[in-house]
Amino acid sequence: MTAETATPLLDQVTTPQDLRKLQPAQMRQLADELRTEMIAAVGQTGGHLGSGLGVVELTAAIHYVFDTPRDRLIFDVGHQAYPHKILTGRRDRIRTLRQGGGLSGFTKRSESEYDPFGAAHSSTSISAALGFATANRMMGVPGKAIAVIGDGAMSAGMAYEAMNNAQDAGNRLVVILNDNDMSIAPPVGALSSYLARLVSSGKFLGLRDLARKFARKLPRPLHNAARRTDEFARGLAMGGTLFEELGFYYVGPIDGHDMDALIPVLENVRDAAEGPCLVHVVTQKGKGYEPAERSADKYHGVQKFDVVTGEQKKSAAGPPSYTNIFADALIAEADRDSRVCAITAAMPSGTGLDRFAARFADRSFDVGIAEQHAVTFAAGLAAQGMRPFCAIYSTFLQRAYDQVVHDVAIQNLPVRFAIDRAGLVGADGATHAGSFDVTYLASLPNFVVMAAADEVELVNMIHTAAMHDAGPIAFRYPRGNGIGLDLSGPPELLEIGKGRIVREGSKVAILSLGTRLAEARKAADELEAKGLSTTIADMRFAKPLDEDLIRQMIANHEVVVTIEEASIGGLGAHVLTMASDEGLLDNGLKIRTMRLPDAFLDHDSPDKQYDTAGLNAPQIVDTVLRALRHNSAGVEEARA
Repeated sequence: MTAETATPLLDQVTTPQDLRKLQPAQMRQLADELRTEMIAAVGQTGGHLGSGLGVVELTAAIHYVFDTPRDRLIFDVGHQAYPHKILTGRRDRIRTLRQGGGLSGFTKRSESEYDPFGAAHSSTSISAALGFATANRMMGVPGKAIAVIGDGAMSAGMAYEAMNNAQDAGNRLVVILNDNDMSIAPPVGALSSYLARLVSSGKFLGLRDLARKFARKLPRPLHNAARRTDEFARGLAMGGTLFEELGFYYVGPIDGHDMDALIPVLENVRDAAEGPCLVHVVTQKGKGYEPAERSADKYHGVQKFDVVTGEQKKSAAGPPSYTNIFADALIAEADRDSRVCAITAAMPSGTGLDRFAARFADRSFDVGIAEQHAVTFAAGLAAQGMRPFCAIYSTFLQRAYDQVVHDVAIQNLPVRFAIDRAGLVGADGATHAGSFDVTYLASLPNFVVMAAADEVELVNMIHTAAMHDAGPIAFRYPRGNGIGLDLSGPPELLEIGKGRIVREGSKVAILSLGTRLAEARKAADELEAKGLSTTIADMRFAKPLDEDLIRQMIANHEVVVTIEEASIGGLGAHVLTMASDEGLLDNGLKIRTMRLPDAFLDHDSPDKQYDTAGLNAPQIVDTVLRALRHNSAGVEEARA
């Protein structure tokens, strides 16, 4: 593959309406050009590559056959939608993917009429598509809803909950199972493609419907036997019995890279009077790009890379990532204690638990995209005396909040929550930001909630969590690398609910939770230069609060500022509540809380996101000066 390849057919396509002007025989070339364009774009921007490569033919075929945007196309997760974006009027901006002010890496309603439903978490597509299809039926308007679900998303219970309620949508609902990792049926070939075309054809559907009507008139024992024979035969041939039981007409499996198979099957499904339909399409993640095909994760997520060689551009050498530090520290805890075990929800490499599993295979559990199950499974392990660490990104832990409350907190079970990707996460944007975990965990009775300021503190918190059997405990840490501290020493067992003073002053106190501590230090330097003596406290714990430390800060400083990489309702709210309850606000003390704004921040670099959020050193300084009713020109009054 070369970095620049001609795309004469793709150049004629701005929207799906243009695509439908092509002849079916041209679709193979169109797909090849679309794949080339996607590889070239992601090579410049980085992003999710393998999933999109796997659905190039499928995406083109869907837009070719169905009447999008009237027919609603909903991609599960959304990271597989890059080819879709190229075909739907966004090719001219595709090289802005995941950049500040550019295209989202996921589907986004505000971005295009061809994105009817935003998605960046998994297993939502069938529920949403069912909503669109049912609304069309209720309003009596035309239009189908097509859900494309894959990349393990069918391992989540929500997909089956939706399918269990899908019958009322009738033939307005089409689910396409993009089976790209673990095939749930025998390998595809000419015979299975032929069978798929056959069973989706109008003649077959008509004969099958006639047979059903005839069977209904038989005595019940014969009717039941006929139904079971039909299902058994179709199950043997195509593996669709499960989906049939859920009320879907199953078609497949078919080769998702064979345009000659895809287009006629989709046309048959589009025109079928019976439904809803599930089309089982088998694809290869990373298809058509050799470096991706060779990769163990099929180049799921990549940095910028050389299109010709596939070599990804390496970041400058630096400290290890927080994720790797977590993995190493957890392995060390497991070496010390055979009760330590780990659970992840389809993110072993993302959470570092692939390294833990390589060392302790019998104590590592990947439950698939099933965060609810992961939490309650961890609760069961804890109740039976194990020391489970449930490693889930902050944004994904939201999906299991009921289980956190009901199965863990109420029962006061010592589940350890390792919350990766806390705070803002850059290019993945609002859907993946770890904004709310401090708020939704620190509001729960029995919980201990910690936030690491640096890598040494993270190791200390992992050790503290491992030794904490009194109830649930969580520690959060960000995406990215540490600051380069020495990790050779033994971990420290932290006293629950106790912070630490990292800098002493007399006029201003900054209470920091998490990795904004580095910005607090910069702000303190600037405030000191302005004559404002500043104390910095690393609070460590959002719950329980170090109330003695807070009282000390309030008693001895004129201004107290809290700062955290979390939404309203976290550290700042708890400090204000405590101060109010104890009457500590009655002496004119100025308390200011700095936290994430009440808004979903778009994708950008993390530094720019935190600048937009107002949580960098200059904003800390400005908050202090405004609290003192002075701007930078009036600091002499503050000194007095």
